[in-house]
Amino acid sequence: MTKPIQLARSAFIPVLLLLVGFGVGIAATPRGLDPVLVAPHIYQLAFANEKVRVLKRTIRNGETSPLVSQPDRVVVYLNPCAWMEDDGKGGERMRDYKFGEPTWVRANSHGGDTANVIQQCSVLEIELLQ
Repeated sequence: MTKPIQLARSAFIPVLLLLVGFGVGIAATPRGLDPVLVAPHIYQLAFANEKVRVLKRTIRNGETSPLVSQPDRVVVYLNPCAWMEDDGKGGERMRDYKFGEPTWVRANSHGGDTANVIQQCSVLEIELLQ
């Protein structure tokens, strides 16, 4: 066998494994829980490339978000935001963020809860894709 044919055959298996792994990764992504697809009235795509996706999210009082799934992300508040949340002891506490305040949120699925914000809240969610 000639060198080019041997080289092509030896490269075939790693390339095949890479393509299969890529396909499995895409199939494992829960497209049915993509916030932009299931809640376009709440999430808007602002920017995307191969490393990040930036969503603008609007949280309105009394609105219930459907179940969505998101990767690790940085959330930046575009206006002062505050809402009441369960304190884990049978009471409630106010949670608030200042304009421009960044927070880290681990990958999760969330939704089904009715927003209890003091005023409409706008955030940028920078999802890490890699």
